[in-house]
Amino acid sequence: MRDFHLHSNYSDGDFLSAMVDAAEVAGLEGIGFADHCNVAPRERMETMRSVYGFNLDLTYERRRRAIERLRGEASIEIYDAVEMDYDPRDEAAIRDFLETAAFDYAIGSVHAVGGANVQAPSQFAGRSDADLDGVVAEYFDRLVALVESELFDVAAHVDLIARTPPLRGRATDEQYRRVARALADSRTVPEINAGRALTDASIVHPADQLFEMLREFDVPVTVGTDAHDPSEIAGRATFLREFVEDAGIDPVDPPELDRSGK
Repeated sequence: MRDFHLHSNYSDGDFLSAMVDAAEVAGLEGIGFADHCNVAPRERMETMRSVYGFNLDLTYERRRRAIERLRGEASIEIYDAVEMDYDPRDEAAIRDFLETAAFDYAIGSVHAVGGANVQAPSQFAGRSDADLDGVVAEYFDRLVALVESELFDVAAHVDLIARTPPLRGRATDEQYRRVARALADSRTVPEINAGRALTDASIVHPADQLFEMLREFDVPVTVGTDAHDPSEIAGRATFLREFVEDAGIDPVDPPELDRSGK
């Protein structure tokens, strides 16, 4: 099995070599470094880039050289990828960067709507039900736009709002079905993301409700541990192996996807 979504010290993860070593011990056949990147020119996003280091657009060539060295030493395949924050206003900048950088594959994700991080419960404290439902609706609007943009090979954690208690359980069947339909019509594939699967919350992306709709529309999936630390890889990889076996599915490899279609 290959893990197509993990992070390194080129964003908010551990050192490249430490992640590779842990993946080898976990028995993985390959891993894809998909470090965070945001190319939005707006002041708030540039501040976040400087604080969190989500600036792979400035460092990808240096990371690529490091990956090439590791490929010569490792016993597993190593993919050179990226995870990009998506905002419809940034489509031209994202497209230009991806065409220039020529990664093995690109992951797109929605982490924020209306200036709020959808993973931060504190940003939704005290809001009304109507307001929270509006946040969820905007999240799915942006997620569908991400898929329809055809900029990315993979859509990350396609129901990320499920991680956040004030937003959890607010998604509707129609919102999930809309995402499934968009993915069925796109070359972009969703991932089974194990980033919160082994926590007390036991959250797997996509949730059962959405996962069954993806199967209904015959949408292929890929897999990712979303690991940021070497200690996370083995347990999450084991979970993913068991998940796909129990579900009877054969995940696709993003580097092998036909860029003109699935």
